[in-house]
Amino acid sequence: MSTVSWITARGLFGRRRFLILLPLPLLLLGLAMLCRSLGVQPSDWGPPVLVGLGLAVVLPVVSLIVGTGVLGAEIDDGTVVHILTKPLPRWQIVLPKLAVATVVSAATVAVPIFVAGVLADSVRLGSALAAASALGALAYSALFLALSLLTRRPVLLGLVYVLIWEGLLGNFVSGTKVLSIQQWVVAMADRMAPTDLLSTTVSVPVAAVLTAVVAVGSTVLAIDRLRSFSMAGETS
Repeated sequence: MSTVSWITARGLFGRRRFLILLPLPLLLLGLAMLCRSLGVQPSDWGPPVLVGLGLAVVLPVVSLIVGTGVLGAEIDDGTVVHILTKPLPRWQIVLPKLAVATVVSAATVAVPIFVAGVLADSVRLGSALAAASALGALAYSALFLALSLLTRRPVLLGLVYVLIWEGLLGNFVSGTKVLSIQQWVVAMADRMAPTDLLSTTVSVPVAAVLTAVVAVGSTVLAIDRLRSFSMAGETS
């Protein structure tokens, strides 16, 4: 498993795709620092920057790029065949890749959102946002990793979920919030560091249970899909 993790990390950091991760976290950090330096009240810039940008855009998009890339790139270039020919149980392939995707996504988002949380309120809020983002990164990464094995267009479908379901419907149809990873992250962060800057109608127990269900369910689905994956690298 350590070998798979190393190969995955090396391949991820060796591709230009990784460079795409940097602008959004830097934008989040830059906006937070700019608002603080200009003396803008946290109540004015906190929600749109922390939630509207950090949790609604940076976290899912970074997780989408990484989650679909840890295995999707190997499917695209055909190198997945070399992995599938190894005498390894499929879970020993999926779990290390999921671990790499989660760690990279969480680390990329945690630093800027922690700093933004500190600038907006306190170290406690920054820590809560970073911790909740890590849990969100796990759920997003598992979901997008499974998508990369289920379809030829995982990035497109991932964007549909993030932009349409979580972004558009989540803001106008209250019933969809309970099925939004973004809202689960907000609920857990608000529980760890209660603040007026975060607001959601999803309860913490529901958020925690659904996060675990999506993470475990998507991982099991990915393992099962990889077992039946054709050697030609075909996906439906």
